[in-house]
Amino acid sequence: MATPLFPDAMTPASPAVRQVHIGSHTLYLANAYELVPRLGCFDGMITDPPYKINVSGGGRFRAARQHTTEIGKRGLDRGFDLEILSWKFAYGIVCFCHNDQLGNVITRLNTGFHRHAVISWHKDNPMPVANKHYLPDTEFYVHAWQQGYAPIGELKDKARHITTAVGKSPFSHPTVKPDAVMDKILANVPGETICDPFMGTGSTGVAAIKAGRQFTGIEIDPEFFEIACQRIRTAVAKHEGFDGANA
Repeated sequence: MATPLFPDAMTPASPAVRQVHIGSHTLYLANAYELVPRLGCFDGMITDPPYKINVSGGGRFRAARQHTTEIGKRGLDRGFDLEILSWKFAYGIVCFCHNDQLGNVITRLNTGFHRHAVISWHKDNPMPVANKHYLPDTEFYVHAWQQGYAPIGELKDKARHITTAVGKSPFSHPTVKPDAVMDKILANVPGETICDPFMGTGSTGVAAIKAGRQFTGIEIDPEFFEIACQRIRTAVAKHEGFDGANA
């Protein structure tokens, strides 16, 4: 098991507030920075951590659509600690990030990983704002891997971009990624065990279950955690034939 990176934050007991088992999958209501160093090394870490962004501005559009307001309200505009992107915790890592975080994320993933690629999600219905920048029609994720964990899939699965619309999420999380994006990622990441330390409402977990993987998810927001539990139960019942209603 990896040595904890945050020993001052540790307690003798598990840092998880709640632990839920659904089939072979485990979800934790917990602080990922405290818990992840205790869980060993996964085949893959796939995560969409908080972006470091400016949520001010937007004018009349901002008043009409509360997406950006919700990001600020939830504290999802403050960035994250790059220490969690460690070769000690996963043999391969996929990390979404804002354009302004991309350089730092790549620099971090150059340590302990053999190679990396930058993949882009092109949105054909981006928010019509720019805030003295470019139109937010593209998001990036970095896939880094150690030797033996190179991207998998057919040639058609290995494009360095995917184009799909930003759908209206039925969940309360303001940055839910489309199923098509998550399915592409799972088609490219090898291994059996997948961890998402910033699980949100469970999109990574749903895609992992569809792909036949074993999922471990961590989320610190109780509301998002409950939604994720329900989504994982539904996915397990649909794709694995296990009724996790009472898990």
